[in-house]
Amino acid sequence: MKNIKYYLEKAQKEKFAIAQFNFSDFTQVKGIVAGAVKANSPIILGTSEGESKFFGLEEAVALRNVLRKRTNLPIFLNLDHGHSFEYLKQAIDAGYDMVHFDGSKLLLDENIKITKEVVKYAKWKGVTVEGEVGKIGTDSSKLYLEKFEIKEEDLTKPEEALKFVKETGVDLLAVSIGNFHGIEISGIDPNLRLDILKSIKDIIGNTALVLHGGSGTPEDDIKEAIQMGIVKININTELRLAFSGNLRRHLNNNPEEITPYKFLVDARESVRKVAEYKIQIFGSANKA
Repeated sequence: MKNIKYYLEKAQKEKFAIAQFNFSDFTQVKGIVAGAVKANSPIILGTSEGESKFFGLEEAVALRNVLRKRTNLPIFLNLDHGHSFEYLKQAIDAGYDMVHFDGSKLLLDENIKITKEVVKYAKWKGVTVEGEVGKIGTDSSKLYLEKFEIKEEDLTKPEEALKFVKETGVDLLAVSIGNFHGIEISGIDPNLRLDILKSIKDIIGNTALVLHGGSGTPEDDIKEAIQMGIVKININTELRLAFSGNLRRHLNNNPEEITPYKFLVDARESVRKVAEYKIQIFGSANKA
């Protein structure tokens, strides 16, 4: 099977984006992969530090291996929003395909310093690295009830992105262009700053770009961002809402139900529908 770099390069050349779907539960994974199978799409399974500590690094790798073999699909595994070299090293050693160091809250030079350490170790192991410049706000564990205000100073500055990419040698760069984790109560988040995305892409050239917080982002913005160089889009909140909402409804309607494999079936199907829909929007269907 071809590696993650092959598919990222394919996405950049053919103007589609690979979906990263985060998970912390096996039922979620089954729904995500079922959607990918139906759409015949490459996918990235993501675990944040918290998700991976709950699920297990080695367990996630073993699951990826089983699913690759069973589906014959290019299924990859990313450690999402890692905050230290030490934890990313654990993920790399466990067998993750790629890792994301989130140093966005650090001063730029400190972010560069640690990212360089990660890149050096990851490349020795043949692992892809994603870095981040600019602050992507909020906490995806919540549904925001009020309008979320994007701070201009948190957006990625093109000249800082260029400095970061040149000095670290990362394979991908996550950018802040009006995106955030979570969804506004309306279900539709503010428009992306596509003008900033264009400025970043113009200055950094061929480095692949990543959009975090893809849940709730207007579809027209998503499609335009892909045409402008976004090759990977992360989805988590919409999966969580589908899974937890369906589960709540089922248990509320069936209060005496105690058999997990019965009440998790519909929750899994709700995740599958979201995953398959996002794959279609991102243009990665039939790209496996």
